[in-house]
Amino acid sequence: MSNISEAQSTSEISDAGAREAARVNTLMFARLMPLLVVGYLLNFLDRTNIALAKAALQTDLGISAAAYGLGAGLFFLTYSVCQVPSNLVLQRVGARRWITLIVGTWGCVSTAMALVNGPASFYALRVLLGVAEAGMFPGVMFYLTGWFGTRQRAQAIGYFLLGSSFANILGGPVGGALLGLEGKVGLHGWQWLFLIEGLPAILFAFAVWKLLPDSPASAPWLTKAEAEGVQARLAAERAQASRDGEAIPVSKVFVNPHLLLAIVCYFFHQIALYGVTFFLPAIIRAWGGLSELQIGLLTALPWVATGIGCVVLPRLAMSMRKPQWFVTGGFFLMAVSFAAPLVLPPGPALAAFCFGNLFLSAVQSVLFTFPASRFHGAALAAGLGFLNTLGILGGFAGPYAIGLVEQNTGKASNGLLLISGALVIATIGAAFLRYPFEDKKA
Repeated sequence: MSNISEAQSTSEISDAGAREAARVNTLMFARLMPLLVVGYLLNFLDRTNIALAKAALQTDLGISAAAYGLGAGLFFLTYSVCQVPSNLVLQRVGARRWITLIVGTWGCVSTAMALVNGPASFYALRVLLGVAEAGMFPGVMFYLTGWFGTRQRAQAIGYFLLGSSFANILGGPVGGALLGLEGKVGLHGWQWLFLIEGLPAILFAFAVWKLLPDSPASAPWLTKAEAEGVQARLAAERAQASRDGEAIPVSKVFVNPHLLLAIVCYFFHQIALYGVTFFLPAIIRAWGGLSELQIGLLTALPWVATGIGCVVLPRLAMSMRKPQWFVTGGFFLMAVSFAAPLVLPPGPALAAFCFGNLFLSAVQSVLFTFPASRFHGAALAAGLGFLNTLGILGGFAGPYAIGLVEQNTGKASNGLLLISGALVIATIGAAFLRYPFEDKKA
């Protein structure tokens, strides 16, 4: 009887601990994620609002489709180069200081896009914007590892990626309305677009400074016991990962085969993400008979689906015995969905974009849990930075290649074949992703 009582007592303690952990996780989600989501909304909006300005830039400044694609992609070259250094600085100085600086700087550069007067200044400001924004995404990926375990982190990343969905949902109709200010106070509509959409980031930097804690220990809304509990759970998970895998110094992170495989998948994912982002308005515009506001509203619909996927699908994926099958299946379904509009009329084509976008950010949120499960400390900061450094180059390759396709064929929609092919390659790579504990079973 005593053994049974002891077992029941142990079970009750374990259940109580699980309930407490769930309560604290809910509290951290509520306190951190709205701020981070708004930050990524502004981040994504300011790098992609040139999609709606594309036609006006061509008309007013003579920027060709190929030059536009090059400018859209140049952002990602400097953005890529600065990823790892930025994450290593963040680890040393803290997220609050570094992310505040990042947000304020990119807001200033984004606002300055209103001064573009030709291809050269367009290229220069896109390059500077890449430098300014470089640390935001990988910095938040690293920041979340100090708050959430692997399974909760996939959901947190999914929520964070809602920012990109909201940016595209709001960016379409808001951008369309701002373009309608053509000629007001002597400014073109695209100048109003850059001015008004860049200013919120400058103001938001003050909110980051005031509201973003560096770690659970410095969060005023966690008790000392709650903060220690979070850190203990994360330490236990890291210890288990070390037992399942191996401790990796920073110098070996950059040749780790598991990280390199994730980079390949992420590279081709980014070709698809930014190909759709930068060229979907042009594809919809080609359907004809639509105002700028209508184009903006229709462009927003697939990103509503992306937002739904961000919230619903990561939790489903992490409940699967092998989450890599969700990633693999998601890549494949996107490949089919983004090729389908080539042979479909406008209504079904828009539905196909919506279905493909359902998986777009959800797959990305799960993908980032694979390398993060293998590293910690400086190795984790470097690994996540390196993943984004090389993977994000797909954001350069995709828009530039699709811009060339449009210029040579006269149709932006022909670039969908390139996007679909990239996703097929990502599908094959994703099938080989594994967590550390799976290595021993293989």
